[in-house]
Amino acid sequence: QVQLVESGGGLVQAGGSLRLSCAASGRFFTNYYMGWFRQAPGKEREFVARIWWSGGSTEYADSVKGRFTISRDNAKNTVYLQMNSLKPEDTAVYYCAAGSSTYTNWGKGTVVTVSS
Repeated sequence: QVQLVESGGGLVQAGGSLRLSCAASGRFFTNYYMGWFRQAPGKEREFVARIWWSGGSTEYADSVKGRFTISRDNAKNTVYLQMNSLKPEDTAVYYCAAGSSTYTNWGKGTVVTVSS
């Protein structure tokens, strides 16, 4: 079992930046993918970005490409989501997830609010 704790959310004006962190602990495997998802009010949860813990390859949703960057710090067992040029439509609860073929471990989320 992997425990995931997100942090770094908050209120920011449109065009601003935030960096989210996801600290992982517990039984953790280097073949895991670490992903960021988000759920806006009244909408379904959607994929944002993911990174392969071992190799570092990344993937992004089209809506955040060029604005968000996912990265990891192996020594700290932490994954980051750098979010730039934020838009009001980025407002959501952001969740960190981990797993191999499927995401089996989830954090409780951190709230990001982007004001216009």
